[in-house]
Amino acid sequence: MNFLRFVSAGLGAIAVVASANAAGGALHAHGPEEGWAFEGPLGQLDMESVQRGYQVYREVCASCHSMRMLSYRNLGEPGGPFYDPEYPNANDNPLVKSFAAMDEILDTEPNDVGDYDYRPARTSDTFKAPYPNANAARAANGGALPPDLSVITKARHGGASYIYSLMTGYPSEEAISTVEIEAEVEAPAEGEEAAAPAGPTTETLIDPSRIEALSHGDHHYEGTLVQPVGQYYNPYMAGDTTAQWRGDPRHAPPGGFLAMPPQLTDGRVSYLDGTEATVEQMAKDVANFLQWAGEPKQSQRKSTGLAALIYLVILAVLLWFSFHRIWRKVDH
Repeated sequence: MNFLRFVSAGLGAIAVVASANAAGGALHAHGPEEGWAFEGPLGQLDMESVQRGYQVYREVCASCHSMRMLSYRNLGEPGGPFYDPEYPNANDNPLVKSFAAMDEILDTEPNDVGDYDYRPARTSDTFKAPYPNANAARAANGGALPPDLSVITKARHGGASYIYSLMTGYPSEEAISTVEIEAEVEAPAEGEEAAAPAGPTTETLIDPSRIEALSHGDHHYEGTLVQPVGQYYNPYMAGDTTAQWRGDPRHAPPGGFLAMPPQLTDGRVSYLDGTEATVEQMAKDVANFLQWAGEPKQSQRKSTGLAALIYLVILAVLLWFSFHRIWRKVDH
């Protein structure tokens, strides 16, 4: 009996996965063409890109997304993007201090009259949150709760590649059109006056055949997607587009809808190092920054791991020769 229950549960899980795949799922996330410098056991983060990514986070992402697991001092610690050997204690790093002082946070200590004032953040403080709590965040974003980005690359399948694909995957203006539709008026019941016709409303349509990310697959999507009000289509967002698809229901486009509109446009950020701020460049940089944020000690971990592996290889060779030396006169 238990075996039959196990088999039926497995078949049910397979059916759920199959139905999800049939509904479209999401496109496989990809990184930039040149790949990621941190990939592989010897890969290291591109710290210049991480520094630029912090600027993108501050100027673009921080208005909605928090990073509650990071403190300002982490930016100046060994392995951090703004580490300076002259300041082994990150709390003394003047650049990190200036970053912290740009934000004002509510002091946890009351003043002389018992009120709580705002003060410039210190290096020991966690990154400033854009909203005081989750309810305030939902109220400001139409009911959607912006996720905390501290470990977003660990929490999403694809990691940094998912961030890069999502930020660059929104449909271009050529794929989006807005049309007016007449509201349907119900016939009045007997003895009632006819309701005044409502004015025309609009709906946003998306042509998936004009989305470059969808033009490389085996399917040709004939139809349009109706974008819900307050939602935005992205082929890399997990979801189901069947309900909004006006076309062959067996071949609905992959992806889903999310409450975050496209955030990156060419030139939105003026990089301090003079790098051209294209959408792809900003997406790559912020993905590198979030990759570092998810594991600030990854560079030290890889360096220590490499040294440990070399030590173990040398130890294994010495043990092999020692074994044969000690037991050379004993038949094996």
